Amino acid sequence: MNYVFEQPDKIMVGTRGEVGNRLFLFQVREGRRLVIAKCEKQQLAALATWIGGVIDTLGRPGHLPDDLALEPEYEADVVVGDISVGLDEDNGVIDLTLTSNDEESTLDVTLTREWAGALAIAITRLVEAGRPPCPLCGLPLDARGHDCPRTNGHSPPLR
Repeated sequence: MNYVFEQPDKIMVGTRGEVGNRLFLFQVREGRRLVIAKCEKQQLAALATWIGGVIDTLGRPGHLPDDLALEPEYEADVVVGDISVGLDEDNGVIDLTLTSNDEESTLDVTLTREWAGALAIAITRLVEAGRPPCPLCGLPLDARGHDCPRTNGHSPPLR
């Protein structure tokens, strides 16, 4: 199934669950159509970093949407395997493609400067609200303990 959103009305990103066991969701609405994609935290973090690096190329965005909260529905239509992004400088947009793990479904979304900027900010806030990274290996620290691969399990990392 191929889902295409060329002029989305709303783009949402958020989590369900407790820190350390969160489900990351990306939702797109255009009219009555709503598609939900389940993503990994690292995928969304990389997307936010990429958008942050190219947003200047598109020019200064106008007013950024401020409501990117998830809608109550969260049964995933797509479980994301790969994320592809492309910069369309002629039209001043970012083309985002989320491909499912089984490569049978894709979600194609055209992001304006405003949606891209708001999305990058929202994703960054979500990622930073989670567990802090280990200073040695970069994996998330857990309050119950962390077996850091850099110490070969012999000593806890320093905070």
